[in-house]
Amino acid sequence: MIRGMHALFYTTEEQALRAFIKDKLQLPATDTGGGWLIFDAPEADLGVHPTDGTSPPSGTADVSFYCDDIEQTVEELKGRGVEFTGDVEDHGYGLVTYFLVPGGFRVQLYEPKYAK
Repeated sequence: MIRGMHALFYTTEEQALRAFIKDKLQLPATDTGGGWLIFDAPEADLGVHPTDGTSPPSGTADVSFYCDDIEQTVEELKGRGVEFTGDVEDHGYGLVTYFLVPGGFRVQLYEPKYAK
C-alpha cells in the first residue's frame, strides 16, 4: 500500500538549494550521508492538471507549497531572505505567489480556497 510520496527538485546548485530548504523554509531533514539531506515534507496532496501538450509539456511535474495564511507566510519568508517574483494573486483555487530558489527556478506558494 502506498504510504507517502517522494518529490524531487533537480538543480545545478544542489548544496545551495538544500541549505535554502533547511534554513529558509525550515523543513526538518535527515542527513543520509555526505550532506545528502532528505527533507520531511509536511502534509501533501496531488493534483492532475490538463495540458495541450506544449505548455507545459505532457509529463511535466511540479512541486508547490501551501499554507493557511499566505500574507503572514510571505512576510515570514521574506524575513528569512526569500525573494518573491510577484504579488499574491487570486487564481480561483487559491491565493498564489512564487518565490525563487537556488538553481534558477521558481516555486509556487499558495493558500488554498478548497477544504484541506
